[in-house]
Amino acid sequence: MNLPIPFIVALTILGLAGIGMYCLLASRNLIRVIVGLQLLIKGVALAFVLGGNMSGNVNLGQTLGLTVIVADTIVAVVGLSMAVQIRHRLGTLDVKELSSLKR
Repeated sequence: MNLPIPFIVALTILGLAGIGMYCLLASRNLIRVIVGLQLLIKGVALAFVLGGNMSGNVNLGQTLGLTVIVADTIVAVVGLSMAVQIRHRLGTLDVKELSSLKR
């Protein structure tokens, strides 16, 4: 069974986005939420690259994908540094417990 490469990449995009959404919605741990966000954004970056490849404008797709990955890395670094500070100050990474930060 030979499947075309764009179809396989599209399935990979759906898998990454699906797992990312599940982690965002089902997890209460802040680290898991950040990892889920990373997976979701990696799927979006891959979708940009696939869209650029299928439209014939490969350079634009790769540029957008790289831009998304750079922004995603910044979000990951800031999110993980916030998670370290929250763990240090509150002693928990449970998202439900973060309502005490409103004080």
